[in-house]
Amino acid sequence: MPVPSALEIGGLSKLFGRTIALRAVTLQLDHGQSLALLGANGSGKTTLLKIVAGAIAPTAGTVEVFGHDGWDGARRAGVQIGLLAGETYLYDDLTAAENLHFTLTMAGRKATKSQVSDALEAVRLASHADDRVRSFSSGMKRRLAVARVQVLEPRLLLLDEPYNSLDADGADMIDDWIRGVTRSGGAVVVATHDAKRITALADLVAYLDRGVVQYAGPVHGYKGAHALHVG
Repeated sequence: MPVPSALEIGGLSKLFGRTIALRAVTLQLDHGQSLALLGANGSGKTTLLKIVAGAIAPTAGTVEVFGHDGWDGARRAGVQIGLLAGETYLYDDLTAAENLHFTLTMAGRKATKSQVSDALEAVRLASHADDRVRSFSSGMKRRLAVARVQVLEPRLLLLDEPYNSLDADGADMIDDWIRGVTRSGGAVVVATHDAKRITALADLVAYLDRGVVQYAGPVHGYKGAHALHVG
């Protein structure tokens, strides 16, 4: 039997009242591939990621995640999916280590001290393991949010503006993360305004304009047909 794609989206639409957020979006992403999801604010990028993650339901259309059918296939795929959203989903009154321990426990994983310390080391926060998150800068919170997703080792990684609040070293860390997931046979979708940076990494591009896919295909085709859109 053929191996199912990492992600298949068919005719996906989403309405918020009378506002059309997505209209008939169709995309496919195979194992080992990364997709740059581009478009201006309000184009539907975040809505698309949330539907794929199983956080909200579409109005119409289908989503398959690792062969799991239906819009809530993401939920059935469980912790194979990791979403780095605009919100950090961190608890200010917990320490950095406690936040990661809680994340693993809620995912039904056994949280070990070495696992948590390795995750903090990877995002350069090992020396702040016992500090409460409320004392962190925005950049440190963003790094911890990255660790919160990394520690679950997702096979399908969804990144929403991952470079926000990060310095150059942090941005390089995100790039290395994307490469690592795809090299291991996973797949990555990155929604970002940094078109030039992500198209240097991605295999595919999907450009959204007011919820409609205007281009979906290889990066070289997008660069050949468009001046790189920033937004």
